[in-house]
Amino acid sequence: MTGSEVTPSFRLAYVPGVTPTKWVRIWNERLPDIPLTLLQVSPAEAADVLRAGGADAGFVRLPVDRTDLSAIPLYAETTVVVIPKDHVVAAVDEVSPEDLADEVVFHPLDETLEWEQRPGVPAAERPETTADAVELVAAGVGVLVVPQSLARLHHRKDLTYRTVTGAPESRVALAWPDAETTDLVEDFIGIVRGRTVNSSRGRTQTPAKAKAPAKDKAPAKAKPAGRTGAKAGDKGRRGAPARQSKGAKPAAKRGKPRRRP
Repeated sequence: MTGSEVTPSFRLAYVPGVTPTKWVRIWNERLPDIPLTLLQVSPAEAADVLRAGGADAGFVRLPVDRTDLSAIPLYAETTVVVIPKDHVVAAVDEVSPEDLADEVVFHPLDETLEWEQRPGVPAAERPETTADAVELVAAGVGVLVVPQSLARLHHRKDLTYRTVTGAPESRVALAWPDAETTDLVEDFIGIVRGRTVNSSRGRTQTPAKAKAPAKDKAPAKAKPAGRTGAKAGDKGRRGAPARQSKGAKPAAKRGKPRRRP
């Protein structure tokens, strides 16, 4: 290898709450010689990181400015409200945004949900991050509405969460720069979409094994010829004299040779 050669690699950005473990494992199984590097970014900076070439592809939260970017929506998350374990809402399985009308609801600056009308009573000041908002919820100051993955990410023993029905959902997508749809990007798209290693659309196809030429069959062994005139049901002893047919003269007996005088 010369000094000018660059070892290929793949850089994958992801926003908090997204767990790329499964896709990374499949990548390592299919492309073990090409290392995959993970880069965690905030939802606000994810698109800029991709445009600047800081990552080859990334998991982002929609909506995202798609200028110069391609994106494949993957799934939508359940929306939940994070509350103290002794909160009145903890007694039910789900609530609606209207049920939170009298609650102080935090809306951090990195919020990923798009509300037409935010529920609850707005806090005097918006927390900088979701992590900061979780700390305030633990202090009993208010509640927080987030995608379920973020509630799990910031789990605490003194907090729990409940589903919020009728609330906007956060959608996760795989995005990459339009001008950089490389072979490695295509490989990762195939993995995320669940294509098999032998998929006709994937680049990393495993050529089908050529069938081994059929071996020439050995010629069948010739069956020993049966005894002529013997019936199938006859079971004679080996060495027994053959039966004579009716009317046939018995063979002359051979005596001992006489001595000449």
